[in-house]
Amino acid sequence: MLLGDQEQILTYNGEVLLFQLSNTKHVEGAADKTTNLCVRRMAFNRDTKLFVQKSSGAFSMRASHLKIEIICCSCTTDSRTGIILPCILIKKKKRNNVSKYLLLLLHSSNQFEQSFHFKLDYELKEDIKLFTGPSVLWRHANKLFYISSDTCTVRSAPVQLSSVVWTGEMGDKSTVVLGIRTACLPDNEDQDEFSTSNRAIWGSEFFGYAIETQKMLTGTCFMPHAYSRVVSSVYVCKNEILKKQLRISLVAITHKNQLIWFQDGLPKGVCELPYEKPCSVKTAVTSSNDVLFIVSFASGNVCVVQRRDSLQVASKWQKVKSVLVDDFIGSGSEQLLLFFNDDSNTDVLSTFKITDLGAVDYASGTNYKHDVPAAEGLQENGLLTVQALETRLQAGYTCVRELQQHLNLKKKVIFESCRALIDLVEERTHILPTAEEEGLVSLWSDIENPPHSLSKETSLASKVPEHFTEKLWQRVVGDSLIVGVKLTESFYLSLSDVSLSLLVDQNFSSISPIIKCRNKIIKLNKAFSALAVSSCQIEPPPKKMKLDLHGKYDMKKEFPQLNEAKSVIAVTSLSPLLAFHRVCCIVLLHAKKQKCRTDSLQESKKITVLCGKISLSLEDVSNGKYSVKMLKDNNYCTGSLEDIFAVLAVSVRFSFQIVSSDYALAPVNSWLLGEMECTPFKECHDNMFCHKAGIVYGTVFKWTLKNPFEGFLMLFCRNLTVLFQCLYSLIRVLPPSCDLKLLKCGSKGILTEQLALALEKEMLTSRNSFFSKESKAENSLIWGNEPGKTITDVPVASLLDSEEGVQQFRKKLQNEGKESMLSMNQTMNGDLYQEISLKIAAAQRSSDMIAWRLSKF
Repeated sequence: MLLGDQEQILTYNGEVLLFQLSNTKHVEGAADKTTNLCVRRMAFNRDTKLFVQKSSGAFSMRASHLKIEIICCSCTTDSRTGIILPCILIKKKKRNNVSKYLLLLLHSSNQFEQSFHFKLDYELKEDIKLFTGPSVLWRHANKLFYISSDTCTVRSAPVQLSSVVWTGEMGDKSTVVLGIRTACLPDNEDQDEFSTSNRAIWGSEFFGYAIETQKMLTGTCFMPHAYSRVVSSVYVCKNEILKKQLRISLVAITHKNQLIWFQDGLPKGVCELPYEKPCSVKTAVTSSNDVLFIVSFASGNVCVVQRRDSLQVASKWQKVKSVLVDDFIGSGSEQLLLFFNDDSNTDVLSTFKITDLGAVDYASGTNYKHDVPAAEGLQENGLLTVQALETRLQAGYTCVRELQQHLNLKKKVIFESCRALIDLVEERTHILPTAEEEGLVSLWSDIENPPHSLSKETSLASKVPEHFTEKLWQRVVGDSLIVGVKLTESFYLSLSDVSLSLLVDQNFSSISPIIKCRNKIIKLNKAFSALAVSSCQIEPPPKKMKLDLHGKYDMKKEFPQLNEAKSVIAVTSLSPLLAFHRVCCIVLLHAKKQKCRTDSLQESKKITVLCGKISLSLEDVSNGKYSVKMLKDNNYCTGSLEDIFAVLAVSVRFSFQIVSSDYALAPVNSWLLGEMECTPFKECHDNMFCHKAGIVYGTVFKWTLKNPFEGFLMLFCRNLTVLFQCLYSLIRVLPPSCDLKLLKCGSKGILTEQLALALEKEMLTSRNSFFSKESKAENSLIWGNEPGKTITDVPVASLLDSEEGVQQFRKKLQNEGKESMLSMNQTMNGDLYQEISLKIAAAQRSSDMIAWRLSKF
């Protein structure tokens, strides 16, 4: 905010930058002088409640016979690096009425850099704006002029305007100027018949002008044209492009002392301002997620308008020298910093106030030493509040868990009811699940497991739910046939080591019945995100679905999952099958099915399930019946989930870490959307499909930006040739200092979680093997010290009829106690020991392999 031609104040990353011009003698003699542009970095100290100087810097300029002034300053983006830096515009006025202007950038080391300079035969006075580049824009003689660091040449825009009310980035990151100009009369109105009232309304209009594309934007998407006569300043709160339409939310202040909120060109609220002649408006988002509109007036007054149910003036101050918005106390939210006029002190930072109209309220001249006991009391109360909130959170979590268990029970009951109804309709005998399948334990310890009978030898189909598959599909990509089976969640959770196999129907006896194929498991996790929406947002972000393509043993789950569906995919060569013109294949699912025993241990059994049949003919393939269809629709790729699965199944995944120490990585996203012609999947916005003609067509990209200087690029491409061509194109747009690293073993976080799961599996394998050995020994009832001796259950009622029977029962009970002690010394046969050793060795080998891969980072 401008304080004078010799002093300027600015906020940057929570710090206050104070710029001042000072004249000093360079050498002896009055004719040779220098002017120093000094900067002081001031930070708020929460202990002393004062602003303290962190560092300082200076920039020297020769000032012989020149008058040097500070025109304005702002924080703008350096197009070379993508970093936001403080920017200062300096004017040197010469005697021949020629003014020279310097644009300086301030780096974090307090070093000034001259971006560019230019000369004008007039002075800049009206609507001076600094924006991305850095660039300078101004209005002179109702014309718009601008200059940027890329061209260093003053250019004129082909527009006539009476004022500039806002300048900034909009839509596709292009710089847009919002202004007011004299309006043209409607085509259907006669000049003579145009009434005085209509002429007054149509006398001016609001419009937008895009500098890069030199296109005009319709003013009605910002506000109705009738408001253009009274608007003096505008602040655009939010802008985005949805379905090729520009959606805008903005606030405007008027000459009628009003603040009006517009959304998509329509007024949504209005507030009467307490003072006259408002000149500027800005916003702040506080810790309570409230949006504050700060309005400054020409008289030096400031008011804050808060938007709750309606727009209302929340606070106001008088005799304000400057007002800034930033996170000055480091709380993670924005506060207002007001500097007041103080005639007794020349330091601009002497009289100030920091507030967010809530819990934050610091003012200069306040003695906080007397508030120490109160602060300690507040800290104690805060601790108690946190403990109470933690208790409530734990209770809420327990309630949610119980509700989830209840919901799972309801789903199970509905599922069993559907099975019973289907069996009734098809006139089959409905078999209820056993206690072991339900995870139930008998309350009577003396009841043995029933003997092995033929009733337990049910067919394989009776052990598998009839509706375990949601869909069987097939696609053709290049010379590959992709067959997928989408499994239900309840069935998949009970399986492990899942794979598919394709068998040729028996009618084709001239070829091998087994088709060689490779398997992949693709998981589709549907995650719903709830983001806090500020009061100036138009609508919440859309729901998204994320594809998670990992190996068979990858158990990483990045999102809370609801109704998670799994697709098991088999990929095989297409050409051998097409040699027979028409072929029919049987799809079989192989897996290990988990089974819960009465001792709470898991037991697995290999199963093979018939999923269905697929037919394939040369005619269908030629007509494109099973081809993947990836089309563009409203900036999205409209391929179905099966099409996405097919493309990912035939592709090879490569992951790269991109790190830039000096430049932001904004060009990567522009490269994907521009040169590579990528569009995000409609079903999964994180992954983008490449529509560029040539060998790279069909490549899938996933760009994750960890921070402005580090990101991860994942490519799904058909072969190494496609990978090299993509990398060659990418390297040309990346800054020279970028470090591109291939992550051969996946990300470090995934490997860490895999190692934890592998160690847990190793521990469970050892424990389950021990209990399995103990259970088998108990079933055989062979003791190490007394081989051949067995314990039998004798009816208790028959022993308690007489005194001799009681003595006999006591003796048997003592013998059983001794035998239980002897049971600790058990023997094991060689086959059981070999089986346990192989299981433990396999688990240890898996964890060792992951640990070795993790050590490569």
